[in-house]
Amino acid sequence: MILEATTSRGVKLRLRPMTGDDWDVLYKWNNDPEVIYWSEEEDTTGWSLEDMKRKYLSIIEKGGINFIVETGSRPIGECWLQPMNLARISERFPGKDLRRIDFMLGEKDYWGQGIGSAVIKKVTEFGFMREEADMIFGCFVADNNTRILRVLSKAGYVLFSKEKSASRKREFNLDLYQTREAFLANQKKE
Repeated sequence: MILEATTSRGVKLRLRPMTGDDWDVLYKWNNDPEVIYWSEEEDTTGWSLEDMKRKYLSIIEKGGINFIVETGSRPIGECWLQPMNLARISERFPGKDLRRIDFMLGEKDYWGQGIGSAVIKKVTEFGFMREEADMIFGCFVADNNTRILRVLSKAGYVLFSKEKSASRKREFNLDLYQTREAFLANQKKE
């Protein structure tokens, strides 16, 4: 499945499923200190190729989809939609189809251009309309990551929980979420 989105600035994006040909670019992004600073809750500075592959393949085996975000034919980021893997959330909503969304814009020259907003909006739409999720969560969002907080808010996500972080990079971890009902109500307004 290929998803297409356009930013508010008119940049056309293509979101395609990750393939084995993407390991090199994913490794590059997952070892860029500035990129990983915002994408990892822990004080991680990078991943070995083997550990990264193990982590990614484990999520895919459990039903996760990793969309590679491209402009033209250039990969610039990734966006996961995966089944909820945090018991502290899933135990509160038994019988519900809960998903988790994660986004990384690996190419820093594209930061601040509306890419995140377009991607989060499109993958959220996919999660509710095609996957029929009941709720989608953005988890472990750094309280000081104002860009992704703004992106999630623009896409209709609201605060679910706030926990003290063990990381030195942030004071709190925030979980944001959106329900299918809220998504559909927002769609009618647009």
